[in-house]
Amino acid sequence: MKQANKIIISSIAALTLSSLSTTSFTEAAGLGNSNAEHHDTTLKQQNTNTSTQSDNQNEIHNLTGEKFTTIAHRGASGYAPEHTFFSYDKSHNVIGASYIEIDLQMTKDGHLVAMHDETVDRTTNGTGRVDQYSLKELKQLDAGSKFNSQNPQYANSSYEGAKIPTLDEILERYGTDANYYIETKSPDVYPGMEEKLLATLNKHHMLTNQSLQNGHVLVQSFSKESLLKMQNLNTNVPLIRLLDKGELLNLSQQDFNDIRKYAIGVGPEATDLTKQNVKNLKNAGLLVHPFTVNNSVDMKRLNNYGVDGVFTNYPDVYKQVISDGEKNKI
Repeated sequence: MKQANKIIISSIAALTLSSLSTTSFTEAAGLGNSNAEHHDTTLKQQNTNTSTQSDNQNEIHNLTGEKFTTIAHRGASGYAPEHTFFSYDKSHNVIGASYIEIDLQMTKDGHLVAMHDETVDRTTNGTGRVDQYSLKELKQLDAGSKFNSQNPQYANSSYEGAKIPTLDEILERYGTDANYYIETKSPDVYPGMEEKLLATLNKHHMLTNQSLQNGHVLVQSFSKESLLKMQNLNTNVPLIRLLDKGELLNLSQQDFNDIRKYAIGVGPEATDLTKQNVKNLKNAGLLVHPFTVNNSVDMKRLNNYGVDGVFTNYPDVYKQVISDGEKNKI
C-alpha cells in the first residue's frame, strides 16, 4: 500500500460473492414491511419501514466476524523492518493482529516477493527496480539495517541482514493460522501477477470455501483492472478497492454502487473520511478499511465514524483502542 496514502448494490443477494453462499458475510436481519401490506398504515410509516429494511439489507461485516479488524500494515512495521519476518512475527505471533498486510512485487525470474516499493532503495542496501533482480540476487540484500538506523528506539541487532521474503515463504511460515491482506499492482506493471497469486494461494490451501468465507484472504488494489481480472479468474476471492488520497472525495453514491459490483469494501486514505461519507459507503454495502492510522486519537475518531477496521503500523495500539471502547460500553 502507498507510503502515506493508501472504495454496492441495494439488494441483499448482491452482498455475496457470485459463488459463495450468503453465509460468506455476516448480515444484519432487516425489518420487513409486511405490516404495511396487511394493515392500514400511513405512507410515512411505510416509507420508514422501507428505509430501515434497505439499510439493514446493505449492512456487511468483516468476514472474520470482528466488529473492528486490525490490519498490520506491512506487518508491525512501526516496531520492526517492514515486509520481513521480524515485522510479520511481531504482528501475528506477539500482537495477534487480524491480518498480515502484504504488498507484492515480482522479480525478473517471476517470483512474487513482499515489498512495498517498486525499487529496493528505501528499505535495503541495494538500488534499482525489483523486476531487475532475480530472486537469488534479491536475497543477497539487507532489508533490516536501515530500519535500525532510522528507528534507534526499536533497533535490534538481529534485524541486520533481514531477508526479503517471497509470498510462498510467508504462506509456508504462517499457513492457514493467519489471515492475509494482499495487494496486487496494475496488470500492465506485472503481467501475470494475478495468476501467480492465485496459484500460490491454491498451493497453500487458501482458496477453499472455508478459508474464503472466513476472510483468510482479502485481495486489495488501487487498480480496478487488476481487481476485475481477479474476479474473472476466481469469483470467490473477496476484493477491496484501494483509493488514493483525494479520490474518495470525488466519488458519487453511484460510484460506490459500481465499486460494490466487484468489491466487498474500500481502503480509503484515512484523512479523506468523514462521518457522512463513511455512512454513504456503508449504505452501499461496502466495508471501510482506511489507511494508514497510527495514533489512538485518530483510531477512536474513525471507529466512531463507523469504519470496520484500519491499516496501522502499530496494531497493538489499535487493539487497545478497540478493547478500551468495549470496556467503556460496560
